[in-house]
Order: sequence, then structure tokens, then C-alpha cells
Amino acid sequence: MANSRSARKRIRSSERKHERNRAVKSAVRTKVIKARHALLDEGSTGGPTEVLAAIRALDRAAEKGVLLPNNARRRKSRLASMAARLSNVAEGAEGAAVRSAAAGGAKGRSAKQQSRATIAKPAAKTAAKPAGKAPAAKATTVKAPAAKAAPKAAAKAPKAK
Repeated sequence: MANSRSARKRIRSSERKHERNRAVKSAVRTKVIKARHALLDEGSTGGPTEVLAAIRALDRAAEKGVLLPNNARRRKSRLASMAARLSNVAEGAEGAAVRSAAAGGAKGRSAKQQSRATIAKPAAKTAAKPAGKAPAAKATTVKAPAAKAAPKAAAKAPKAK
């Protein structure tokens, strides 16, 4: 427990700041995730507006000191580069696969979508696995016990001066 009045006040103020920082970080995280999902949706027109909202939230968090400035810059850069890659992707029949690759694989996807993808993969891998060769028998060699005893006996013998 804090002993001085100033220490008690510092604890109270740090608790207030902690609560505010948690709320701001949570809001930023939510906006970034919404922007990623809006970019990955093929028929969505709200992608650019969601990206701008996420960038504004990141700027505001950096201005308040919740995020470090370089951290906010890095996150904005990643989001903008993802938006640029997805806007340059050719639309067509293979659009979903190309968009996923341009988005960086499974980034920005929900846990439910990732779990569906992992459930289907193991069954396909086990079915396509060819039968392997039987392991080769290991050759055993017996070493002579006299070879081991000779160095020990030499080490124990007193040295001549």
C-alpha cells in the first residue's frame, strides 16, 4: 500500500489513465478489424470509408499518447498497403483466391473462418499421403572392451619426472 498522499493520488490517476487507454485501444482495434473485413468483402463499397475511419482512430490514439507514434504509423502503413494491393487485384473468376493472397493469407479473418479452413485440410493431407518404405534395420556394432580400458589405465599411471 502507498504510504504518502502523492503516491495514493498517483495510483488513482494511473487507474483513470489505464481505463481510458484500454477503451481507446479497443476502439482502434475494432475499427482496424472492420476496415480489413470491409476490404476483403468483394461486393462491399464501404472499404475506403472504413479504412479512413481506422486511420483517423489510429491518429487520434497516437495524439493522445495511447499508442506510440511509430506504432500508429506502422499500422496505418500496413492497412493502406493492404488496401492498395486489394485494389490492384484483377477481378474475375479466381477473385477470391487472388484477393486472399493479396491480403496476406488469413490475416484479417475471423477465428471461425480460420477453423473451417483447418478442419478441411487435415483430411485431404491424410488421404493423399503415399505409403512409405519400412524403416531400415539398424546395424549394431560391438566395441572391444579393451580399447576403452587402455586410456583409463594410462591416465591413472604416475608420470615420470
